[in-house]
Amino acid sequence: MSRAPSGLLSLRVIAPRELMIQAEVLEVSLPSPDGAVGILPGHRPMILALGRGPLTYRSETHEGRFNVRGGYAEVGPDAVLAFTELSDEEDAPVSV
Repeated sequence: MSRAPSGLLSLRVIAPRELMIQAEVLEVSLPSPDGAVGILPGHRPMILALGRGPLTYRSETHEGRFNVRGGYAEVGPDAVLAFTELSDEEDAPVSV
């Protein structure tokens, strides 16, 4: 995974047909089968199964969201890489 500047996470969300987002963000919230998991810079590395629900992120100038259904995410201290499918209810990111 690429390295983000200190205090930011490099976020990539990949769906089967396209790269949905590649951005430097302040925080990410991932839906897991057991509930939402918040990720901030410096998070311990982990592999996370994704459940159905909103994947949200916040950058210095933008907040966004994808409704996803399943997949997995690789989380590191400075990066989040998520492989998922968008839910049927939403096919594009929505600003919040």
